[in-house]
Amino acid sequence: MNAIDLSPIQFFLAAGEVGKFVMLLLFAASIWCWVLIIEGIVGIVRFKSALRAWQRGVPPALLASVIEVGEKAASLRLPGESIGETRLRLIETMNRQARAVVARIEGGLVNLAVISSVAPFVGLFGTVWGIMSSFTAIAAAKDTSLAIVAPGIAEALATTAIGLAAAIPASIGYTRIGAAIGSAAQTLSGLIEEEALQAVTPAVRRHGLKEVV
Repeated sequence: MNAIDLSPIQFFLAAGEVGKFVMLLLFAASIWCWVLIIEGIVGIVRFKSALRAWQRGVPPALLASVIEVGEKAASLRLPGESIGETRLRLIETMNRQARAVVARIEGGLVNLAVISSVAPFVGLFGTVWGIMSSFTAIAAAKDTSLAIVAPGIAEALATTAIGLAAAIPASIGYTRIGAAIGSAAQTLSGLIEEEALQAVTPAVRRHGLKEVV
């Protein structure tokens, strides 16, 4: 009995034109998914490293723009503005810049969500097309033997597997990286509040006023 070749390459070569297109599309999505995951991991590592540096009192390059807008806002004096209003203005200004920084760090996180939600349906399309090919082959050959239906079924199963191979890592990556970035963003928000408090503390002591929160 001849051995059956179940390699992905053989599945691809045996597929029809539509099946090959779906497989190539899903394969490209799978590669892109891992590129985005690696990019996200690198981004969150850099983000957390920058937060630790700021906590140690070392201005990190990644958050330099946040610190800079905070310093500019602290140097601005508005007539009639209370200490509490100044602090709130600093926090709002720095948080606005921080959101822009976090958005850059997130990078392709949204694309991971797209891959995780779309890839299974693209794979399902390939599955349905493969089954349709099997029925077409049966009708043309008027034979229901395994040799007739096997190519279409193999194409259907292969596209399903590739679709899941792209969707599962994308879904896990989106969830884990998104949670890590969200946690780091909360830490950044706390550091911004501390920075704003330190900025207005000299004025509070100078005027003998209580901080208004």
